[in-house]
Amino acid sequence: MKKIVIAIIIVVVVFIGLLYWSVSSTENVFETSKLTKIDNIEEVDFRKHDSIRLSASTLYERNFVKTLMQGEQYRNAWAAEIDVPIVFLDTLFGGMKILEEGGGNQTHSLKLEAPTGIMYTLRSINKDPEPLIPEYLKTLGLENVVVDGISAQHPYGALLAAKLSDAVGILHTNPKIVFIPKQDILEQYNEKYGNRLYLLEYETEGDINWTNIENVYKILDTEDLQELKQEYPEKVSIDANALVRARLFDLIIGDWDRHTKQWGWVVTKNEDRFKAIPLAGDRDNAFFDLDGIVPSILSNKHVVENLRPFEDDIDFMPGLVYPFDRYFLWNVSEDVFIAEAKILQQLLTDEVIEASFMVWPNAITKLDAEEISAKIISRRDDLLSYAKEFAKIINEKGLLSEPLKGSEDAKISKALIKCFECKD
Repeated sequence: MKKIVIAIIIVVVVFIGLLYWSVSSTENVFETSKLTKIDNIEEVDFRKHDSIRLSASTLYERNFVKTLMQGEQYRNAWAAEIDVPIVFLDTLFGGMKILEEGGGNQTHSLKLEAPTGIMYTLRSINKDPEPLIPEYLKTLGLENVVVDGISAQHPYGALLAAKLSDAVGILHTNPKIVFIPKQDILEQYNEKYGNRLYLLEYETEGDINWTNIENVYKILDTEDLQELKQEYPEKVSIDANALVRARLFDLIIGDWDRHTKQWGWVVTKNEDRFKAIPLAGDRDNAFFDLDGIVPSILSNKHVVENLRPFEDDIDFMPGLVYPFDRYFLWNVSEDVFIAEAKILQQLLTDEVIEASFMVWPNAITKLDAEEISAKIISRRDDLLSYAKEFAKIINEKGLLSEPLKGSEDAKISKALIKCFECKD
């Protein structure tokens, strides 16, 4: 018994030693993109150039111990050099108006408005995990466990998710990669937002229709949709088939983080009836790749059940069912899930998947296309069983007992808090 205790102590000591060794190689909590062959960025006149070569981040550079303890992740993709178009907001789409900073824990964002009234957002590709680092990790000197976790996010995953969404008829925000230099129009935001890499995309709310859908009333967030439902309880409905398809698509691409604030709704109006079509936004965690000792421990279903890695198969479906699903899909028949799964399988052919990677720079495709493609195909092939299990868990978990996160201030009845189709 004594030998066993000594062996356990030795293992724990070695583990702690390796953990500190692995996190010590990442000194910074946050950094912006690394520009190639530019010594002093402040001296560059970016208006004389139309693009720039950079890597998203060199913060996640690896060594053997880091790879062992914290995983391979997408470190190579973050460090890979790509060419990115340079954008000036005073000329973009006729000149942008900066409205405000967006919310979000890790993503720095700016809300923009074009002269047409269409709303856009700049979402930083480089994440700032500082708000998510618990004090006890800072005290222990282990904050870089959280920092390094960003390497599990693919820096360009949103582009691939959008391309695949086009193939299966799912609305998205049309993200594009851009580099925003410091510029006068940024004013007080220049230091924080200038000289950075972004996704430029449509906002998931607004009064002006930018989609190809006809008879659009407005593009609403979930809270506003709930209040519209409260006002016209018998006249507002969602496109349940479209939402089921979108959520099953999330399973295919391994996007585990799909809470309420990551959705908008394109609301159509025909005579006096409204129908809301889901609009998927924020694809930071699509193709989320976790490996290594520490991430594997954290993603165990008994530790953080919602932190689901993008593997060949889905091994814990309950972690992927959100209150959002229970709210909007609680009373939807399993037949709808099965039908939409079959449609996705038909549309998402091997050829379509392969062609979708053309949206990426060649350097990124060479690094990650083969592995990601194989996982997508594996999940697609098993989608019917996943769809049935997804529907089953939604019904097992039942109605909500508290407001959706992000919709706590919605002025709605107690019944409408439980589910979208619940009545007084």
